[in-house]
Amino acid sequence: MRCLVTGATGYIGGRLAPRLLARGHTVRALARTARRLRDVPWAAGAEVVEGDLRRPETLPAAFADVDVAYYLVHSLGQAGFEAADREAATHFARAAHAAGVRRIVYLGGPEPAADTRPSPHLRSRSEVGRTLLASGVPTVVLRAAVIIGSGSASFEMLRYLTERLPVMVTPRWVRNRIQPIAVRDVLRYLVAAADLPPEVNRAFDVGGPDVLTFAEMMQRYATVAGLRRRIILPVRPLTPSLSSHWVGLVTPVPNRIARPLVESLVQEAVAHEHDIAQYVPDPLGGLTGFDEAVRLALAKVRHAEVETRWSTASGPDAPAEPLPSDPEWSGGSVYTDLRERRVDAPPDALWRVVEGVGGEHGWYSFPLAWSLRGWLDRLVGGVGLRRGRRDPQRLYVGEALDFWRVEEIVPGRLLRLRAEMRLPGRAWLEMRVEPTDDGGSRYAQRAVFLPRGLAGHAYWAAVAPFHAVVFGGMARNIARGAGQAARTAPVRP
Repeated sequence: MRCLVTGATGYIGGRLAPRLLARGHTVRALARTARRLRDVPWAAGAEVVEGDLRRPETLPAAFADVDVAYYLVHSLGQAGFEAADREAATHFARAAHAAGVRRIVYLGGPEPAADTRPSPHLRSRSEVGRTLLASGVPTVVLRAAVIIGSGSASFEMLRYLTERLPVMVTPRWVRNRIQPIAVRDVLRYLVAAADLPPEVNRAFDVGGPDVLTFAEMMQRYATVAGLRRRIILPVRPLTPSLSSHWVGLVTPVPNRIARPLVESLVQEAVAHEHDIAQYVPDPLGGLTGFDEAVRLALAKVRHAEVETRWSTASGPDAPAEPLPSDPEWSGGSVYTDLRERRVDAPPDALWRVVEGVGGEHGWYSFPLAWSLRGWLDRLVGGVGLRRGRRDPQRLYVGEALDFWRVEEIVPGRLLRLRAEMRLPGRAWLEMRVEPTDDGGSRYAQRAVFLPRGLAGHAYWAAVAPFHAVVFGGMARNIARGAGQAARTAPVRP
């Protein structure tokens, strides 16, 4: 079948597409900016089209000749996300019906109980499901609570809270019951949903075999990870808003995403039926238990095999703005910091160091300054440094890298990062590798800042005195690291 995957740059969509391809389906991936999928390995076997669910005129070509359309987008963390999701779902439903799509598949959240006041996040997920079910196209809505998998926002929240806080004062919602599900089981259901009979038009609860409180999930995680038992002290005053700030400070998940997740945990999320098994039987060994899901996720993290991450999914999917120094730029003040170093190493050795920056490797200069900048960013609601990186060696366009995002990468030559920390302006960091005639290389580093208003000019004036230490040290240490790596590399026969 021809499957349209929306949200293909996201956490679930980026994992579903290659599994559909492996199943023998044809995959058409819809993205607002096609270049966001340029470096993703599976994209070479798929058709990538540009379109925007908020702009219905861009959709007919994407839906043409499609058998199954997957709705995997969500505006989580954006201002006015309920209205945005309502509009996107309405346009998606109309386009699918007009194109004669045979099935819609949607991954949503748990259905709020009738006697409760649902969080905006759950309310929006439920509304999208109802919109798609009423589209006139046979629709399957899979309602999942917490998804446990390497790189998911829920898993990262659980992991960092448990690993960093042996003793924690927690809100009362840690005692609410949750039925988590492994990401591998979610993907199995999504793939199988394409083959459901045309008369199936309904929602299904999907969950793993374990029903746990969030406190029990933390204790079970600690056991699997080989940590001591955690001391958890639930208290009444911690509201969801305060909880999200606490989560934002301790974990890589910023407040704008932590808050809707935390608000959703205030209500119990337990499956009320398992009717999906009538159409997609459980595997022989049963669904993946919580402990095994954690074990698998940790193994993926440990071996740098994380396919997709929440941080890539939450990034802006829009055309990159031109660098102020690019030919198409005109007007405005631009500040730059240029550094160049002659490197006693071949270009490939230097490139390995450049592509490996950030995450566990750090930024090769004054770690305290980078750490302090990350903490300040977290305090004002930014992403901070804790997002790290998906893979310790390889980068893709569109990936998050600490408080940067990869805007452009030309393997062996250029890495351009766009700042996503809170700034009174826009900033880029560009690193280039150039060969020299003697077999060595040259490292060129450029920081560019486009100030916004008086605050932007004041910001640059305040940080400029530290650039010699931060950016100068970075260029010097990257060059030194490449030279050391080249000297210690094994000699090839």
